[in-house]
Amino acid sequence: MLTVHRSRRDAPARHRASSGFTLIEILIVVSLIAALTVILMMSMNGGMTGIRLRSEAKAIASELRRARSTAISTGTVQKFRIVPDDRTWVGAKGRKGEISKPLVVTFTGVRQVLERDGEGVILFFEDGASTGGRIQLKHERAAWNVDVAWLTGEVSLHRGEADAR
Repeated sequence: MLTVHRSRRDAPARHRASSGFTLIEILIVVSLIAALTVILMMSMNGGMTGIRLRSEAKAIASELRRARSTAISTGTVQKFRIVPDDRTWVGAKGRKGEISKPLVVTFTGVRQVLERDGEGVILFFEDGASTGGRIQLKHERAAWNVDVAWLTGEVSLHRGEADAR
């Protein structure tokens, strides 16, 4: 009786080839999934302009919150001023910023605190209250609203509908 022992080297080629995926194949699939995810996210958010729109709305909301907290902590009235036509703003302690060109800025607020035509002002008082208002950033059909409640001074950020102006 003859016994034949096979070693791994003698195994048929078909068993070795089907043992899994190569690293290159896995990297290609992961890269394709990542690229498709980025394309999908950009199409859902309106592309780079949509990302910029939300980012700048978040920055303005942050500056409004900073002005409110500065008013509370220092016990002095703080002013946030925005000039929609120039796309510029000035916040607490002289902090300044600009809003990107393709975005349209609209301000709605109390007329009595305006210093000049064409600009908007929101005042924050020592107790956290404010004069209130809304700053809307929009591009085509997409819009983000930054709202400031007059009684509490609370700043909120949410998607809005672009006005037909």
